[in-house]
Amino acid sequence: MPPTESPTYGSYLRLPDLLSCQSPQTGEHDELLFIVIHQVYELWFKQILHETALLQRRLEDGDGQAALRTARRIGKILKTIVGQLDVLETMTPRQFASFRPELGSASGFQSAQFRELEATMGRRDFDADAVDSALSAAIGRRSVFDSLLRYLAASGYDLPQAVLDREPSTPRRSDPAVRQVLGAVYGRDSAPGADVCEALVDIDEGIQEWRYRHVKMVERTIGVQLGTGGSTGAQYLRSTLFRPAFPELWQVRGAS
Repeated sequence: MPPTESPTYGSYLRLPDLLSCQSPQTGEHDELLFIVIHQVYELWFKQILHETALLQRRLEDGDGQAALRTARRIGKILKTIVGQLDVLETMTPRQFASFRPELGSASGFQSAQFRELEATMGRRDFDADAVDSALSAAIGRRSVFDSLLRYLAASGYDLPQAVLDREPSTPRRSDPAVRQVLGAVYGRDSAPGADVCEALVDIDEGIQEWRYRHVKMVERTIGVQLGTGGSTGAQYLRSTLFRPAFPELWQVRGAS
């Protein structure tokens, strides 16, 4: 049997495959940038989903320090994908219009991974025609906030079993017992779980920041026109702003 060849940089990263995945439909210079940016987003979404699965395992194992490290990594990734919009915004409306017709019905609203990420964070109000097998599985699993509550219960906070064992596929409702526990967590900076909760707020803020920057990018590129694929473009994106994934972690800040 011949010896196994040691991988090279190119073979390990499968660069020939990766670099052949960009197929501009026009000769316009800026189309390649548009494709690369969106492919990179999908790679980062894949990594965030990978890290979020680890975050939930660590929370449910009661390993707060490890969960904190993972949550902070997710936050850093979100900062990175927000920064990538700076590159996309170097493309003028005229440059985008030069290849936009070739996008056809393709739209960022069709990103299955971003929908899966939203479900992992707790969203449950998806249109039925958007629910594929991966999204259905994510809806049927506990959300990140559900995993946080299990971590807090294991840390000694008194949470009703009904809260911990609720049906994951149903939308969460604000619960007085949860608010009381979060008030106790935030009552002292050194309280068990306080840093973990703050790291989840960072993730939530990062997602909201990305949404806001995405809205402004769309507005400066296509204005109030319909988006690709017949979406309402910036109008729809604005409707998604200021919808926190973990509302109770924000509400507790105003509690006396």
